[in-house]
Amino acid sequence: MSAILAASLAGAAGLLALVGVAIFLIVLFLRHRRRASDSSESSSSGPAQPEQQGARCMTLEELSSATRNFSNVNLIGHGMFGEVYKGLLQDGTIVAIKKRHSPLSHEFIQEVNYLSSIRHRNLVNLLGYCQENGMQMLVYEYVPNGSVSTHLHGNSHAPGVRLEFKQRLSIAHGAAKGLSHLHSLTPPAVHMNFKTANVLVDEDLTPKVGDAGIRAMLDRLGGAGPSSRTSNDPFLDPR
Repeated sequence: MSAILAASLAGAAGLLALVGVAIFLIVLFLRHRRRASDSSESSSSGPAQPEQQGARCMTLEELSSATRNFSNVNLIGHGMFGEVYKGLLQDGTIVAIKKRHSPLSHEFIQEVNYLSSIRHRNLVNLLGYCQENGMQMLVYEYVPNGSVSTHLHGNSHAPGVRLEFKQRLSIAHGAAKGLSHLHSLTPPAVHMNFKTANVLVDEDLTPKVGDAGIRAMLDRLGGAGPSSRTSNDPFLDPR
């Protein structure tokens, strides 16, 4: 009986050891997969990203053409930086152009190049800038499905789409990843104006945090302006 008991105990111990090794390997695999996923999200916000080249310097003529000479039809709101226009570049890219009156500044270009280098799939990309004729402009990617604020509360131009709890949770998680990426930078970047109106969502309801670093930039340039709550575009709340 003792020999049988000893054999049983040895078999059980071997089985437990095998299960332990299997669990250990599974944990290692999941950790590796999670790190690879986080690395991919931090380094990519879509195909063919030009972030290593800095912000593209655009001409006033180019942006005037994109917005039909900054027509009121293209005016989609007012934000912290100034007026916001929807524009169509010559290559077919739809953009959101933020414009304000300000004297020429080399510091503005330095700030823009820094902000444009920050890329993450959950941040609105700064694509370019313009500084001519006493005006400064920021050119962002256009996020077509509006802000989380619009979907939660609606407005006079866009009633919004009801967000289910699962969608809200996913949006909150994605926005948190965008903020986490900002905080992981050296030195850390602080948004300073985070709110649901500054979290935009694309066609798949992937969240993108907008206006990252704008308030800090304006504070350093000495030109912080008022933030308005008006928007004429049912697809974009630029606040």
